Amino acid sequence: MKDLQIRPAGEQDFDAIWSIFSAHVAAGETYPFTTAISREAGHAYWLAPDVCSFVACTGGGRLLGMYRIVNNQVGRGHHVANASYMVSPSAQGAGVGRMLGEHSLAEARRLGYLAVQFNYVVSTNTAAIRLWKKLGFSIVGTLPKAYRHKRLGYVDAYVMYQLLHDPDHWPTVDA
Repeated sequence: MKDLQIRPAGEQDFDAIWSIFSAHVAAGETYPFTTAISREAGHAYWLAPDVCSFVACTGGGRLLGMYRIVNNQVGRGHHVANASYMVSPSAQGAGVGRMLGEHSLAEARRLGYLAVQFNYVVSTNTAAIRLWKKLGFSIVGTLPKAYRHKRLGYVDAYVMYQLLHDPDHWPTVDA
């Protein structure tokens, strides 16, 4: 999409973020949240102070997708990022996810992360898995029947991982 801009998310974006988030949650195919999640909890997930969120908008201001980056772990694991992505159902297949993915990897590097880990990629989300593999991620683990898919029942979830820098050049750490 030529007129797509990716920028930091703000409070003014939350109604559109909530709309996309709610659509994915209601579908029950890619995220573990249930429809019982409150608007406040959704707000915290996307816009809490420790969350780095971005939105993809058309030149006219229509929000088509978003992603968030957080530390995957605390302390000795905080050099690895975790990220989550959602694209509006009306914009899927138009390249928004790829643009968000590429932007997020550059942003993770800029923020100083050395790797990115996805903890819970639903195995039936083949479009996302294909995209993440194209962007350099590998499946490093399978969680058998870990996701309760709304239509298909229990399906596997994957852990996916990508090094952002050569570990031989990572900064030294104190013991």
